[in-house]
Amino acid sequence: MTIFEHTRARDPKRYLWILGLIAPGCAVLPSQLVAHTGMEVFWWIGPIIVLGVIPLLDWAIGDDGSNPRDEDYEALSNDRYYRWCTFLFLPIQFIGLLIAGYLWASHELTLADKLGLAVTLGFVSGIGINAAHELGHRAERLERWLAKIALAQSGYGHFYVEHNRGHHVRVATPEDPASARYGESLWKFLPRTVVGGFRSALALERQRLARNGKRWLSPANHLLQAWAMSVALFTTMIVAFGPVVIPYLAIQAIIGAGLLETVNYVEHYGLLRARRPDGRYARCSPRDSWNSDRLVTNIFLFHLQRHSDHHANPGRRYQTLRSSAQAPQLPAGYATMVVLAAIPPLWRAVMDHRVLAHYNGDTTLINTMPSKRQLILPIRHTENDEQQARSEGADEERFSTGVDR
Repeated sequence: MTIFEHTRARDPKRYLWILGLIAPGCAVLPSQLVAHTGMEVFWWIGPIIVLGVIPLLDWAIGDDGSNPRDEDYEALSNDRYYRWCTFLFLPIQFIGLLIAGYLWASHELTLADKLGLAVTLGFVSGIGINAAHELGHRAERLERWLAKIALAQSGYGHFYVEHNRGHHVRVATPEDPASARYGESLWKFLPRTVVGGFRSALALERQRLARNGKRWLSPANHLLQAWAMSVALFTTMIVAFGPVVIPYLAIQAIIGAGLLETVNYVEHYGLLRARRPDGRYARCSPRDSWNSDRLVTNIFLFHLQRHSDHHANPGRRYQTLRSSAQAPQLPAGYATMVVLAAIPPLWRAVMDHRVLAHYNGDTTLINTMPSKRQLILPIRHTENDEQQARSEGADEERFSTGVDR
């Protein structure tokens, strides 16, 4: 077997991962596409690709169907090619932002064109959070710093803390602000998760610093590090291009954060971790996250759709994630599901019966809205739940990801 054949045997998608850089490329290409075609619609290329082209390709091409072999796990994990596919996301992302800043400040574009470019940058920013998500789970210090840099464009630096030490501990429980509840619309979920995630990040980082004998105003504060990067980036943009870029920077940051939280909504809607006989939550399993294995979105989002395996094994790098038969399956890829989530009646028509089917119609097993919980979800809560979940999550993160505690 040749070297080429051997690497293909390990990962048949190996040379497709570089296509994930199309996402940040959406920020670089609009000006060139408009210049060469005269079609101003290309300022809106971000939402066109994410909400239009990718769902169509998912439908046409279908499922991925390939899982890495156990015997290839170490070789795949240590292959630095996969890391460079995520590393390269960042320079392309920020080059696109600089180009956008120049165009926002110019008089060459109409207001509609500038808004289209801001929306495109927002989609890039949101997918950049996904790159930060992959990098932030890694043990290497360089990758963790790159995760914070990737979050700078969205101004959502607290995600670095809340996702790793909050969401992964409390996922698929009523205590997790990033786990959507059965019957909860996206538009009710968004303010709850944004506020709840921010508060959680503050509390978690304050606790970590206290354990390490450090003050809040410390260079070791992960939140201050991440927020300082956003301040430095936005200040540089404003100094370079003028205050005229401020509203466009705000628009793209809000869209980026909103796209992230919409994906969170899709990933855990209505799912609830099992209870142990003592009333505490069981360790997270593949059954506790919605899974999708559409090939095109898998490549575009670095296997984010194999979310069930990610939560069950958060230390796995994206190229080693598997699609589990135990996981509840979404009817389409994330790109399609994001569109459905924005239309609550359509979302509930597609998803509610799938939640019920996942639990064989037993409504007492569902993570539902608090207003309805007393009617259909009489689950006993204990004081040890959060402590137990945090303990398990801490062990999981310590041994599988190496995230700073």
